[in-house]
Amino acid sequence: MRGDMRRLRMAIVVLAALLNSGDPALAQIKLPPETRNAALRYWMALVDLHDPPSDKETQELIEKTAAGEAAWDEAKLGPILDQNTQAIQEMQRATKLPECDWGLEYNRGARASVGHLVRARVLARLNTLYGVRMIAKGRTQEAVDAWLDGVRFSQHLARGGTLIFKLVAGTALLSDFQALTNAAQRGQLSETQKANVAKTIRALPPDVFDWAEALGLEEASFEQAVEEMHLSKNPVAVYQDLYRQTPPANFALPPEKDVIAFRAVIVQAQAALRLSPAEAGPRLQQLETREKRCGEFMEGSVPSLAKINDRRAEVEASRAKLLQALGS
Repeated sequence: MRGDMRRLRMAIVVLAALLNSGDPALAQIKLPPETRNAALRYWMALVDLHDPPSDKETQELIEKTAAGEAAWDEAKLGPILDQNTQAIQEMQRATKLPECDWGLEYNRGARASVGHLVRARVLARLNTLYGVRMIAKGRTQEAVDAWLDGVRFSQHLARGGTLIFKLVAGTALLSDFQALTNAAQRGQLSETQKANVAKTIRALPPDVFDWAEALGLEEASFEQAVEEMHLSKNPVAVYQDLYRQTPPANFALPPEKDVIAFRAVIVQAQAALRLSPAEAGPRLQQLETREKRCGEFMEGSVPSLAKINDRRAEVEASRAKLLQALGS
């Protein structure tokens, strides 16, 4: 026994001497620096995501449970989360990173891929359910952490994207706001937890998402598409390639004066979207009337300005309701 201990001590001394010898071959291997770009981690989470069952009953249960309208059902929903725990936790860790660049191909305009948005919406909903499951198990802090991760994910998801990005991110955000509100109203959060959640929610930008930026990207994509069709010998084929649908029977490219008028409407709409939803509402309704006078081609080229503002108002109201439930 004593001989074994002496040999062990000698081995430790020799190893220490080798490590301190300065030989580059024996130097400690250093890992490369980790990414600061959350989007790269989100892509990994989306790859690892397993779609939940698509049957109507399961989908309705997921939606109602996430909205707090149905109690947590471990037997039916637990296996879905177990299958997706890796993807959910990858997403949660990614929200802690300081940057998010999805690598969108703006130069492709309407052809730029947005396919990841569908899976991102599923991932966001599963993360909300993850929090519901945690609170049902009495692990309240893990639930709060998951929902706040979901809030950060929604901000990252919307970053640098067109209006569809904001709308998908808004749906995810409202789900987590509602989950936090339900927990606060039911007395499931401690005073410390409520204070920490309130601090995070108050620190969000006033509008949470940059709707004006998104509208500008929509308009730029539209102008790019119009220019490409004007330059093409077969504008109908370009239209079909861009929008994956047959153009209307009275299809005709807009003249430059209509494009300029439409651009002016969008610039003013961007300015309105930097106001509160209440202030922006009347201005955007007037601008929608002007938009219709820009020509038939412009109709439907961007989502309804009034509906965009309605979603802004919905987010604002949900945020206020959460802060009230938190006593803040």
